[in-house]
Amino acid sequence: MGMDPGIPNHPHSTTELCEPAIRLYSESLRRGRLPRAETAPAPCLIEMALLHPDPRDPTMLCPATPSAALAHLLQPITRDVYEQVRRSAALVDSLAPLAAIASEDPNLSITVLEGKGPIGSALKEAAAVAETEVLTAQPGGHRSPEQIQQGLANGLAAVRRGARLRHIYQHPARYSAPVRSYLEQMPPGRVQVRTMELTIDRLIIFDHAVAFIPATAARDVALQIRHPALVRYLAQVYEVLWAQATPITEHLQTAAPGTPVTAVQLSIARLLVEGHHDEAVARALGFSVRTCRTHIAKLMQALDATSRTHLGALLVQSGITGPTRT
Repeated sequence: MGMDPGIPNHPHSTTELCEPAIRLYSESLRRGRLPRAETAPAPCLIEMALLHPDPRDPTMLCPATPSAALAHLLQPITRDVYEQVRRSAALVDSLAPLAAIASEDPNLSITVLEGKGPIGSALKEAAAVAETEVLTAQPGGHRSPEQIQQGLANGLAAVRRGARLRHIYQHPARYSAPVRSYLEQMPPGRVQVRTMELTIDRLIIFDHAVAFIPATAARDVALQIRHPALVRYLAQVYEVLWAQATPITEHLQTAAPGTPVTAVQLSIARLLVEGHHDEAVARALGFSVRTCRTHIAKLMQALDATSRTHLGALLVQSGITGPTRT
């Protein structure tokens, strides 16, 4: 994100805020907006996306919330992480067949688990000895009652040994009855949950010592990873995703005030603007094609679109989806 041509360089790094910036940001919150000329002493406010142009008056700047600014600034980092994760998944697909013939590895740093029974047993065993922290990323918005019960049993086993749990789901999980039931049955203060628009494939890490990732699209083969460098890398990926996700106790950011578009519909709109078909949108957001099309119909109604082509044009013109990802 480049600085405006008319704004001078600032005597500190682009990851810091100076005293004038903090004072002006507080003033912008109090007044609702500031004249662009008044912000000249603190160009870092624009560099860090804390002020943005008022669409009604280009001479004025409006404040953004720190969380919205952080999400904007982290977008390039997140794209890089997604690319690295996709590359990692491709490497897993290439190397997984070799793991079966590598049983002479004395450290057993990567173990192939075939079948849902062995996978479930390994997860249960790891949960039973977890003592500090369990990290999970779960794609999709719906968890079956069987998955929730197994996750509850494993989670309670980890909690009994003093571990804390962090979960990343996709936004539709906020409206899942099984997920709500799971959270209600867990001891208060032991579980944190955040949601995000898109996430990686399933990832579970116990005590930063052992990680589990799927090795096939059907998730009937998994890799149990104990190699310290690989586990550390996966934990770093998780922390980047965690920083991008929204706590489940907070409301999701919706479209501009006055626009009757929900957060889930906004996620769908972004993917539609990028040219994805209904099936790809549903797969990315973790729900059925039928549910996806129901949301699209509500989105058309909210924006008074007369057709899918008209909807696409309205989404681009309105700017509610923000800049298109590349």
